[in-house]
Amino acid sequence: MKNTIKPAKCHSTVLTQLCKLIPSHLTSKLARKHGNEKKARTFTVWSHVVSLLYTHLTHALSLNDVCDSMRHHASKLGALRGAVAPTRNTFSHANKVRNSDMMKALFWETYKSLQQISPQFGRSGRYSRYPHRFKAKIHAIDSSTISLVANCMSWAKHRRQKAPAKMHMRLDLQTFLPGFVIVEEASHQDNIRAIELCSGLKAGEIAVMDKAYVSYGHLNHLDERGVYWVLPSKTNMDYRVHRKLLKKPKGKILRDDLIFLKGKKARTDYPQPLRRVEAIVEIEGKEVIMVFITNNFEWAAQSVCDLYRSRWAIETFFKQIKQTLQLNSFLGYSKEAISWQVWAALLLYLLLRFQAFISKWPHSFNRILTMIRGTIWDRFNLNELIGFYGTARRKYRMCANPKDAYLPGFPLNDYGTANYQFSK
Repeated sequence: MKNTIKPAKCHSTVLTQLCKLIPSHLTSKLARKHGNEKKARTFTVWSHVVSLLYTHLTHALSLNDVCDSMRHHASKLGALRGAVAPTRNTFSHANKVRNSDMMKALFWETYKSLQQISPQFGRSGRYSRYPHRFKAKIHAIDSSTISLVANCMSWAKHRRQKAPAKMHMRLDLQTFLPGFVIVEEASHQDNIRAIELCSGLKAGEIAVMDKAYVSYGHLNHLDERGVYWVLPSKTNMDYRVHRKLLKKPKGKILRDDLIFLKGKKARTDYPQPLRRVEAIVEIEGKEVIMVFITNNFEWAAQSVCDLYRSRWAIETFFKQIKQTLQLNSFLGYSKEAISWQVWAALLLYLLLRFQAFISKWPHSFNRILTMIRGTIWDRFNLNELIGFYGTARRKYRMCANPKDAYLPGFPLNDYGTANYQFSK
C-alpha cells in the first residue's frame, strides 16, 4: 500500500530553513569587521554566503550552474533575508577579491551559537569506534591535501606539476566536529603546524596523531602541559630500552618497553622516558606490525592501540567533506576563492549536522544531504521532512522469513537439491 503521509507545508523553502540556522546579525557584523561590506554593492555578502552554501549542497559543476539555477528561483531566494542570485562575473569577482577570513569567522561564530541553542549538540555524533573507557577528551590531529591545477594555482605551487592546498585539523572525537582548522598551501610540513593545532588542548586530554607530527620538542611541551599523546614512531628512531614492561608477547602485543632516546638532539628535546608499544594491528583487512610511542605509562598496551585506531575518524571526516560535499571542484583559481569554498563546505557540514541532531536523524550524513538536496526549493517543514521523506525512514532493515521461500506441501528437510543423497 502506497504511503500517503506527507510532511507539513511551510511558508519557507527547505534552503531558507537551513540557512536561517545562521544568526541574522552575524554576516553583516563580520562583513564590516573584515572589510567586505565596502566591496559589496548589488551582490551582498549574505547573498555570497548563500550562493557558496548552495554550490556545495547541490554539487554545482560551474559558476553558470550556480547562477542559472539560483536565478530560476529568484522569488523564493528573495525570501531568504533578501538574498539575490549572482551573475557569473560578479560571483567570480567576489570569490577573488573579498576577504575569506570572514567565512572562517562565520563558521566559528555559528558553531558557538548552535552550541548555545542546544548544549548537547555534537555528543550524539560520537565516532562509532570511540574507545568509551576513556573519560577524557580525545582529539585526532591530521591534515588532508586538496588537489588543485598547477598551471592556474601559482600561489599553491608545491612541485613542478603539483599545486595542492592543505587542510590541517584537530577533530574532537566526542562530538565529531572540528576544534581547530588551518587552510593554506601545502608547502608547510605537518609538524610545523602541530603547535597551533595542539595549542587549545588542556591537561588530561589526549591527542592522537600520525607519524608526520613526530617532533620531540613539541611532544615534550605537551608532556609538560599534562597532555597525553599517542602516535606511531619513526622507523629510524634511535633509543635504548630502560625496562621491559612485558616479559614475553601476549596476544597481539609483541613488546611493551620503557625507553630513552639516544640521539644528542633527540635526548635534549625529550629527556624523559617514553613508552614504546609494538603490536599487530589490522589495517584495511590486513594484519601488520606497528610501533607506537606515548607518554602515558598507566594505560594497557591494547588501549594504546585502540586509541590510535580511533584516529581513523578524522579520515572519515575528510571523506565526508571532500567527497560527500564535493570539495574537489572549485569555482575559482585564486587563494581567496579556494578558502571561501573550503570554509563554506565546513559551514554547510555544521548546519547539516545540527539539523540532523534536532530532527533526531538516525541515518548517515550522506543520506541527509541527498534528502535535503532533492527538496531544496520545496516548502516543507524541514524537521518533519526528514522524518517522512524518502525510503530510509527506519533504523532497521526488513528481513524476510526463510520459511516463506519454501513451497507448501514439501518437507523443509527435503527441499532443494543439496539434501538429496544419490545412490549407485
